[in-house]
Amino acid sequence: MNATHILLFAKAPVAGRVKTRLIPALGAAGAAELAGRMLEHAWRTAIAANIGSLELCASPPLAHPDWRQIPLPAGIANSDQGEGDLGARMARAAQRALDSHARVLLIGADCPALTAQHLRDAAAALHSHDAVMLPARDGGYLLLGLTRFAASLFEAMPWSTARVAELTQARMTALGWRVVLLEALPDIDRPEDLIHLPPAYR
Repeated sequence: MNATHILLFAKAPVAGRVKTRLIPALGAAGAAELAGRMLEHAWRTAIAANIGSLELCASPPLAHPDWRQIPLPAGIANSDQGEGDLGARMARAAQRALDSHARVLLIGADCPALTAQHLRDAAAALHSHDAVMLPARDGGYLLLGLTRFAASLFEAMPWSTARVAELTQARMTALGWRVVLLEALPDIDRPEDLIHLPPAYR
């Protein structure tokens, strides 16, 4: 069985369809441009971590014209997120990845503060624990690492609320899993989050 597999979930950074909560502050084009830069940061960080394979779980599928002008690493493995809410899409991908990998890390593309060392630390934690989570300061999470699958982590979850990390941790505790929590980082979802952008993004 292969070692660690990173699943990067991302929408095509198209104006008006991505980071819509940032549009009041940045405009549709500005929000999409920022989304594209954060996506590039995410895949570059995943590659730099050098802990295993990387797969872009894309919406829409990578063959769609929305991705035509988006710079991505040549030959990147990719899959279609498919239908359903975020939980259903993440669950399908995680279960599939764990069929052929010992460890899976699910990440998004909205945290410029995420580093390759965060990914290395998460993968290392999974050598002796069932799960690892890197919370977001707004109550969600930026990374979920697993060595086993449980549908309960993804079902009936109030996504995009401040309860996601708390509920996910409670469900993992109910499963009797050994869990590592990493230090929370800010994500960039709303205008008030823009203060957390690194200087290079401003």
